Amino acid sequence: MVEDPKIRQSANQLLLASQSKTPCPPVRSIIGETDQKVAYEVQNLITANRLQKGFKIIGKKIGLTSEKVQQQLGVNQPDYGMLFDDMQIPNGGTLSFKKLMQPKAEAEIAFVLKNQINSTNPSMKEVIEAVDYIVGAIEIVGSRIVNWDIKITDTIADNASASHFVLGDVKKQLNDIDIIGCEMQLFKNNQLVSEGCGSACLGSPLVALQWLAKKMSSLESPLHPGDIILSGALGPMVEVQENDNLIATIDGLGEVNVNFIK
Repeated sequence: MVEDPKIRQSANQLLLASQSKTPCPPVRSIIGETDQKVAYEVQNLITANRLQKGFKIIGKKIGLTSEKVQQQLGVNQPDYGMLFDDMQIPNGGTLSFKKLMQPKAEAEIAFVLKNQINSTNPSMKEVIEAVDYIVGAIEIVGSRIVNWDIKITDTIADNASASHFVLGDVKKQLNDIDIIGCEMQLFKNNQLVSEGCGSACLGSPLVALQWLAKKMSSLESPLHPGDIILSGALGPMVEVQENDNLIATIDGLGEVNVNFIK
């Protein structure tokens, strides 16, 4: 099959933006605004480039789990991106602002899996049984697209605007937590800047996980044991600056903490 040169052009544009830390124009001007399949092909090329450089995939992130954000981008389902080993920051650790591009942050629940999910239409029971444990998380998102001027194809191509993430230290079983009703608070420099609850993520973070499991199995790339899955924001994103400190709390899951340095 001959590769569409627009896919390679878009991938190269995003890779150059990432390497130079200089945001680029939207890639929808190359691949159009609506063709998600083509946008994922761009993402796949960028993923292949990173794998070639020796980075490892350790999980996936789910984006666009808020109905409001879906409406803004004119879509009716989430998207996904890859989590690589160089994206994880230890809880309480530091992240150099120089590594980031137009960063924003959100708090969410992360799943760590113990079973592979092969079914292309997994039941909620199968999804629940695949979960080893859950932890709180802060996801730092970033856009290689100038001024976050994104439509759905831009963010999919740009690895679902993934950047970095921090996992909490408190590991819980699903039946230990009210995953729908749990409350989240995100503090920036000790000021409350975002709050929400589990139901903000597609009604339940488990629904987001079920969507991803179905999607990945249909692509013959099922979710694996050990995968970290960032399930989606429980409240509004917030912008971050150099020297900021973020602390997220989610009922029953303790604190997640990260500091942004020069």
